Amino acid sequence: MRSVLTIAGSDSSGGAGIQADIKTIEAHHLFAQSVITALTAQNTMGVSGVLDVPPDFVKQQIDAVLADIRPDAVKIGMVSSASIVNAIVEALVRHEAKRIVVDPVMVATSGADLASDGVVEALRAKLFPLATVITPNIPEAEVLWGASIDSPDAQEQAAVDIARLADAAVLVKGGHGLSDANDVLAEANGEVTWLRAPRIDNPNTHGTGCTLSSAIACGLAIGQSVGEAVREAKAYVTGALSAQLDLGHGSGPLDHMWNQRAIASLS
Repeated sequence: MRSVLTIAGSDSSGGAGIQADIKTIEAHHLFAQSVITALTAQNTMGVSGVLDVPPDFVKQQIDAVLADIRPDAVKIGMVSSASIVNAIVEALVRHEAKRIVVDPVMVATSGADLASDGVVEALRAKLFPLATVITPNIPEAEVLWGASIDSPDAQEQAAVDIARLADAAVLVKGGHGLSDANDVLAEANGEVTWLRAPRIDNPNTHGTGCTLSSAIACGLAIGQSVGEAVREAKAYVTGALSAQLDLGHGSGPLDHMWNQRAIASLS
């Protein structure tokens, strides 16, 4: 069995972060391992508190995982301080980790700010050069690109420019659009692919980005190309949204096990 390591924050409500990552990895029939970067007190209505894990302990967790069950891919989500970015980078470089997916989580679905000053610069300078794929949504891509994204052309140009600077594939997600959910993938070799999809009428989108990036890591772990992994991951998230799970009083979680339920219903 292949494994995927998720390095991210814990979501006490279970819909995003480490919890969403683990559900996604297990739904793909892979073994999930985790390194927690922060504890959050949150639910579907918002984030009420964030407690960072000390950087040295983040590094200790990574060392423990990579010294034993070596992951076939790594997904990195919420990293709330530059010192934690530095700890992650040092450990991953030392262990020569491969197939790294970076989801540059900066703001929660509820709108809560999850990153402190200096994180964006640390991501750009230190973590992105290790990445195979980077998966910003449009607001995150605007921060990374330094300009507004108000059209498909701007979305594509942002992906191309960030990919060139990071020397990695970049998927700029279009889920914040009002009429569609079109994503654009720019690979390091300059190839651009649009992944077009209608917007699903479902207000429950808590953890969508975490889920997508973890699913991409799953694809890379089993040997898929970047393009294949991204397409399969988008299809998985589309299914999880289409399942129309409705929990909580705010923006609720996805149904991460939708595909397992579909299989069970056929048996």
